[in-house]
Amino acid sequence: MDGPAVTLIIVAYNSGDYLQPCLAALAAQTLADFEVVIADNASTDGSIAALQLPDARFRVQDMGANLGFAAANNRVAAASGAEFLGLVNADTVAEPGWLDALVSAARAHPEAASFGSVQIRMDDRTIFDGVGDVWHVAGIAWRALEGQPRRPIDDAEIMGPCAAGALYRRSDFMAIGGFDERFFCYCEDIDLALRLRLSGRSSRRVAGAILLHAGSGTTGRVSEFTLYHGHRNRVWTFLKNTPGLWLWLFLPYHLAANLWLIWRYRSQEGVSGILQRAYADAWRGRAPFLRARRSGNSRAYARLLPLMALTPWSASRRRDVAGRRVE
Repeated sequence: MDGPAVTLIIVAYNSGDYLQPCLAALAAQTLADFEVVIADNASTDGSIAALQLPDARFRVQDMGANLGFAAANNRVAAASGAEFLGLVNADTVAEPGWLDALVSAARAHPEAASFGSVQIRMDDRTIFDGVGDVWHVAGIAWRALEGQPRRPIDDAEIMGPCAAGALYRRSDFMAIGGFDERFFCYCEDIDLALRLRLSGRSSRRVAGAILLHAGSGTTGRVSEFTLYHGHRNRVWTFLKNTPGLWLWLFLPYHLAANLWLIWRYRSQEGVSGILQRAYADAWRGRAPFLRARRSGNSRAYARLLPLMALTPWSASRRRDVAGRRVE
């Protein structure tokens, strides 16, 4: 490999006061063999201009426009000469041993393509922010254990990592085509996880990789941007990654889940219009995602079912659907 072991990528767009503490935490990592590329998506809030880079390992790369999370990561990944890609949200603070834990796990487990953090809420360190992404057969994704009290947790096989703090083998990331840039932002990590899984690669949660996360700190948890892209992209992810007859088996479940989500947001002013637009655009843009599913492997999908959520109440409880415990 031509370069450091890890290229850490931070996609920045109007990151405000979050970005400087994020960089300070990365500069304090016990594993020092990395570079940090801050992919600036044409920020206008002055956060990039005011940024103080900790040392020569850190640099800002101007994307020239707001390319979105998916495309900005892809651009930096394509130019990297590192063995691993580490994705870090601007609204995170990594504990000093975070990167060392992820890379050590990757060295010990060549069968896995991706490795996820144990994310803790930045404003309350007694609460989990997520311990790996979960995919429901109905087409809903969530961060496992989000909002639940923090407790000891094991390494485990997971569907895939949340891209707020994840490590990927660059070779696997590039072989699968990286993130789907049509998503722009949101659900691109679970889409990538499903594609990697269907290609035969696995994913692991690393209990020692601790990351504080503000959670939609820069975009807003219930902002128009978050709601629109999250709901539209979730439909596309379901259509794209549910192969063969499985799609038709779970389609009624998918429709019911989306109706439930509309009902859930019914009392929030203005939200129904955003969701209607998201679902309308998802339907209008469905064709290429339906074509992509034709190449899916139904047998590989069937083998993934133990890692998927199946029950109607799993999402409301933010259930952790991990595979067998791993050492």
